[in-house]
Amino acid sequence: MSWLRKKTAIAALAVALVCWSWAIAAAALRVPGSEASGAIVARPHPLPPALARWYDESDRGDYFSEVVPLDVGYLVWSRFPVTVYIEPLAPNLPRSRDWNEGVGEVVAEWSAYFPLTLVGDPEGADITIWSRRPPVRLSPTGELLRARSAQTRYQIGDRPDSGRRILTHHCEIFLSPTQTGDYLKAAARHELGHALGIWGHSDRQTDVMYFSQVSRPPGISPRDLNTLQRIYRQPTCVGWPIPDTPTTRQLRPWEIPCQAHPTP
Repeated sequence: MSWLRKKTAIAALAVALVCWSWAIAAAALRVPGSEASGAIVARPHPLPPALARWYDESDRGDYFSEVVPLDVGYLVWSRFPVTVYIEPLAPNLPRSRDWNEGVGEVVAEWSAYFPLTLVGDPEGADITIWSRRPPVRLSPTGELLRARSAQTRYQIGDRPDSGRRILTHHCEIFLSPTQTGDYLKAAARHELGHALGIWGHSDRQTDVMYFSQVSRPPGISPRDLNTLQRIYRQPTCVGWPIPDTPTTRQLRPWEIPCQAHPTP
């Protein structure tokens, strides 16, 4: 997938942690007025089956109010399975087994609730995970900010689909080579939560998406899943066709208006 037309945004965490449908319903592909206005109309996608089946019998709540949509709406996936590429480390490297197996285990954990599949080529993957220090960040005034141990970036773009342009995105996760063991898996688990759509943080240490690193990293909690489920029930412009008008042909994907996108 070409990302020549893209806008990059970064979500970074403090203290070592930073950032469905099986088919699109044909009747929902066009909304009256969208072609004329040149705007994408925000609509929800069907939930992927595993996430749709999730039910929290104890009703432990969520932190949906902490998740803020972009101008294009919530960053959700609408084509499944979502493809994930994990940068492989050479077997002779001391931490190769820790990395290759640990990050793979985290993808498998999320796969129990969300359709993910590993691929061997980063080109075209929806989510890429790198064993690299997160890129250097600058403040609005140009000052060098403190380095992070993990970071997730998203890129807004478009892709062709049956003669149309579909608004879409790509996520890139950076995990510092200094992280190992449970802390590596905790960072990967948290960052993958961002990449799946949870662009916000919990205030409870028992949730994967807690805003900081903890001494005993938790697994995926009911509150994490409740939050993800609510996100995927919201209207969004991501994953829907871009109206073909003289105006939209001149705009970059993230500049195209999203009509009536929701607020939390």
